[in-house]
Amino acid sequence: MKIEDYIRTLPHSIIMGEDVTLRDETLREIFRFASLGANDTFYHLGCGNAKGITIALQEFGVKKAVGIDNNDKKISSAKKSLEEKGLYNGSFRCEDILQSDIGDASVILFWFSDEHIIDKMISKFSQLKNGCKIITIWGPLTGCLPDKVDFPYILNVVPFKNARDLREQTLAVFGTECIDFAVAWEFAERYSKAIGSKEAGNDRFLTILQSLVIWINAKNLGIACGDEIPQPIKNYMSILKTFFNIEVEHLLKQNVA
Repeated sequence: MKIEDYIRTLPHSIIMGEDVTLRDETLREIFRFASLGANDTFYHLGCGNAKGITIALQEFGVKKAVGIDNNDKKISSAKKSLEEKGLYNGSFRCEDILQSDIGDASVILFWFSDEHIIDKMISKFSQLKNGCKIITIWGPLTGCLPDKVDFPYILNVVPFKNARDLREQTLAVFGTECIDFAVAWEFAERYSKAIGSKEAGNDRFLTILQSLVIWINAKNLGIACGDEIPQPIKNYMSILKTFFNIEVEHLLKQNVA
């Protein structure tokens, strides 16, 4: 089956990231990356549980932290957790982020894959005060040049810098003149480690898929190193097809040797 068909077999909650919980250390890495501190009003959009808000308050001393999620059960549990810890400068809202008031934010963690939501939120983010930081994971805000990257963590700062095209944006994220297999694998592995998993085998599988996606996208954009498909890429394409019945070759816009 084509990789798009395989993805459609996965539970919607996994595809949209609803059942993916960031590890505590990943949250700390993100907050250090964004230089989160005492003068910040922090928002976690799609917060899930209370972990991000708790760490932002207890360990990074933000003056205010707000978690927003549309899952009422998760929000109820998060509120209870915050009350038990006596963290009264933190709060949770069960809301649609497209409708939420985030006007006082100085740092926002925003990890969504739905393009419809991303496009609408970019317009909303653009109206925030200058200097507001938007943290994303894996990809920058659509059409924007990142202000800071420690992949897979990416920072865009209001007002956003527009990229001329996807090619310029991709090169800015990877910080290189061309993308070879080693770069694709390194960045895919960083992502796998960041989102974490209790099953190392799952992380390995994710790394393989993501490294292929990174390299194929680079090839299609004309920023892969060399004209031929690297042997490791060929090997992993073959492994996916032979052992998992997942085909990715069709994603290449043109045939290469």
